[in-house]
Amino acid sequence: MIHFSTTLALAATLLLLIPGVAAETVVTCNVDTVHRLSCDTGVISVQAALYGRADAETCSEGIPQSQLADTKCSQEGTVKVLQSRCDGRKACEVSVNVFGTPNPCVGTFKYLQTTFTCLPAIHRVTCEHSLTHLTCDQGLIISVYGATYGRHDQTTCVYGRPASETQNTDCSQPGSSVSQSCNGKNSCIITASNSVFGDPCPGTYKYLEVAYICEYPTTNPETSLHPLIRQYKYRCVCSHSPHQPGSPAVMFSFKVSTMLLLACSIIRAVDSTKKVTTCYNGDNVQRLSCDTGVIQVHSALYGRKDNETCSEGRPPRQLADTTCSLAGTTALLKRRCDGKRECELNPNTVRTSDPCRGISKYLQTIYSCFPAIHFATCEGSLANLQCDQGLQIRVYGADYGRRDTTTCIYKRPAAQVQNVLCSAPSPKVAERCNGKNNCTISATNSVFGDPCGGTYKYLEVAYICQYA
Repeated sequence: MIHFSTTLALAATLLLLIPGVAAETVVTCNVDTVHRLSCDTGVISVQAALYGRADAETCSEGIPQSQLADTKCSQEGTVKVLQSRCDGRKACEVSVNVFGTPNPCVGTFKYLQTTFTCLPAIHRVTCEHSLTHLTCDQGLIISVYGATYGRHDQTTCVYGRPASETQNTDCSQPGSSVSQSCNGKNSCIITASNSVFGDPCPGTYKYLEVAYICEYPTTNPETSLHPLIRQYKYRCVCSHSPHQPGSPAVMFSFKVSTMLLLACSIIRAVDSTKKVTTCYNGDNVQRLSCDTGVIQVHSALYGRKDNETCSEGRPPRQLADTTCSLAGTTALLKRRCDGKRECELNPNTVRTSDPCRGISKYLQTIYSCFPAIHFATCEGSLANLQCDQGLQIRVYGADYGRRDTTTCIYKRPAAQVQNVLCSAPSPKVAERCNGKNNCTISATNSVFGDPCGGTYKYLEVAYICQYA
């Protein structure tokens, strides 16, 4: 970890490399129009918001002058509404008519204007009935930016769930209890459940979305630095290895600017490991995801190792065996999830046998997000893996099939892209390409087999370039 107190020059350099420092402004004129905030990297932090009118020019086209005269028109509480709905999320949509009552200036044509930044943060999505683990390195404490519980889309936490449980995407409420329970702590566990957050939409399978940072306690002298630097810890990943401690370091080859290479690779908010725990009932979904990089599973447990996790409503006899684990769980999770940006499954996927009858079990996975070259190649095309001179390919993961309705869909019939439970890990890319400087492989059924007839598929690959 880089210590910020070394020099102000270093601090200034890091600030330039933090994504999303510049503010963005979104203005929406019409009441029946959607107001959308989004971050390509980082999460939303609303700085200011106005519903009303502050000048005579904004949203004035076709509007009579009499409706533009009042330029001191604003509705109280607009900032708080936007912050409660959007802070800590990667994307946020609201309807302008949410702000129409009470009317701050009758007869004046109003607009909604929001100024926000995209701040680096640790971002977690946890499916209903799973536990989210918020953790910081020693000496740092949690500061929650924002949390929401509900559903915003039809693609998150959907594995094996009926369509009727994922259709309502206007189902969300702020999860203020996350801040109340976790702020100021070094680590914190929250259950994504109706018993904790209430039920904003009965019958819908929900998820908890949390964004937080790890910062020094306010008594630390480093608080004198710029807050965007003070709030984040950084590390250099140009010598980070995916192997066990003591293994040779790996040099990655990325197509990034010279300045970033000289700065020793990707400077980012540190989120070294993540832990997801999903209570078993046969239907719950476990979700692993990376905002940047790809998943690397370190360990996974299906069974029970303590009498507290997923214990709510369980009699003591179902919690008694704390040495219960199913062999092969880690290997299975690695096959399904390593090298992907997102991976969803339910505990039934790993439950090949019952390791301890009569004991209430859970699935717990520990993983990290590992920098890698990641791409998807549509069926019938050639995937090209290539490294700079002197480096060789090491495939981290490869899947052939379909996991969403947005990749490789141009002019394809809807029937060919609807099956999103069609994907299988394949060792063939690693077998053909590992150790080579460059490699070409065809994304076809003849190479990988056909995991789902009638579906148009794609090959998803994650790899690194390392010294021999």
